[in-house]
Formats: sequence, structure tokens, C-alpha cells
Amino acid sequence: MKVTIRLYAGLQEMLGGRDVALELADGATVAELREQLGREYPVVTPFLPTLVCAVDEEYVPPEHTLREGDDIALIPPVSGGSDEPAMTPPASAEEDLGPFEVTRDPLDADALVRAVRRDESGAVVLFHGVARNNSEGRPVRALEYDAYDAMAVAKLREVAQMTRARYPITGMGVLHRIGRLEIGEASLLVAVSSAHRKEAFEAAHYAVDRIKEIVPIWKKEIWEDGDGEWVAGHVVDVPEATETRS
Repeated sequence: MKVTIRLYAGLQEMLGGRDVALELADGATVAELREQLGREYPVVTPFLPTLVCAVDEEYVPPEHTLREGDDIALIPPVSGGSDEPAMTPPASAEEDLGPFEVTRDPLDADALVRAVRRDESGAVVLFHGVARNNSEGRPVRALEYDAYDAMAVAKLREVAQMTRARYPITGMGVLHRIGRLEIGEASLLVAVSSAHRKEAFEAAHYAVDRIKEIVPIWKKEIWEDGDGEWVAGHVVDVPEATETRS
């Protein structure tokens, strides 16, 4: 069977395009896809252990069986993360959650705060992630973000559900910028409302860590000389297989 794989960030640059096509045996697994990719593109071989596969916008384990027509993406380590384990989001209504957007437009903090505030909210915490002019002592001219847009939005919603399961929030929304950002521009806004400030602060901190751990967004630092490098990120933890596809 023939499959097409979407590539992002440094992997896209390494292979020279957003997509690659591979011929696989019928019933091939993700592990076999990665092996075939390494044979056809040896330059990626050192990075294969860090690549996670997403099928139809969900992370899947190496033993997952692929089918022709699957929407397949290879996910390099995402930008950031923490060592605290994630929780499985509950199935619950989302009427108090949102907006969740990945956009090339400048981010509107005031509009986001208005969207998450409720009459029962005694506190609204807003996190601003901002492009800074240095990284580990090296001057930075700009940042460039890449994302698997549709999956990123779905994972932002998942993070909100995780946060709600852990903290008594009354509202939450996330906006993430992609494309080129100049120094001082906001790359990430996370707004959380709650009845009390302690829970709002803690929920916002937790949500930002989860976003940087599971959302497929990548950051490249552009240096003063015009060169740049994708920031080393966090390898996504993939859930164990729950079923076998035939």
C-alpha cells in the first residue's frame, strides 16, 4: 500500500518537503513505517527513536496497524514539556471552555480574557509567552513556529479537559501563534478563570506545561546572522495500544 506522511519542523527541512510517500506492505505497522523511512532516507535514522506517529490526529503506538488512506504525520519532539505525568481527559461538556486557536495573526489578550471570564469567576489568570531576544546567551533575532494545525487545536482542547479534571476552573482558552514572530510578540496566551486565585494560578501553570508536552507545535530560533535551529523538545508519550486493526 502507498501512504503519504506529513512532516514538520526540522524533519520537514531535513527531507526537503512537507510530505513524503512510502510503499509499505499491507497491514504494516508504525514501527515498520519508521524502518522503511530510515532505509529510504538514511539521514533521518539517528532521529527515528524520537519520532512519534499520529494517525487521524491521534498519537498511536509503534504496533499500530496502518491502512491506505490514513492521515499520517510524524511528530518530532515538541517544544517544551515537563516530567509530571499527564491525565486522561474526562468526557464532559465543553461549553465553558474556549476559544482554542492556532493562528498566524497577532494574539488578542483582552478578547481572550473576556471569553473565559464568568460572573462566578473571582480570578482570571493570563499567561503571556513572549519571544525573547536571547537563548542560552546567544542573541536571537526572531522566532519561527510550525504546527500540525488541526491536531494542535484538538490537543489544546484536550489540555483544557485535563486541567478541568484537576482544578475547579470556570473557563479556559488558549491562543497559539505560528509563523515568524519578532522579538516582544506574544507566541502563546493561556487564560484560566476560577472562583479563587490560588486555583487559577495553579491551573494556568499546569495547562502551560501540558501544552508544551503534548501539543504538536515546534519553535525555531533565528539568530543574528540569519541562521537558525529548531529547539530541542520533549518526546511525546504515546498511549499503549488498546485495539488491533484488521
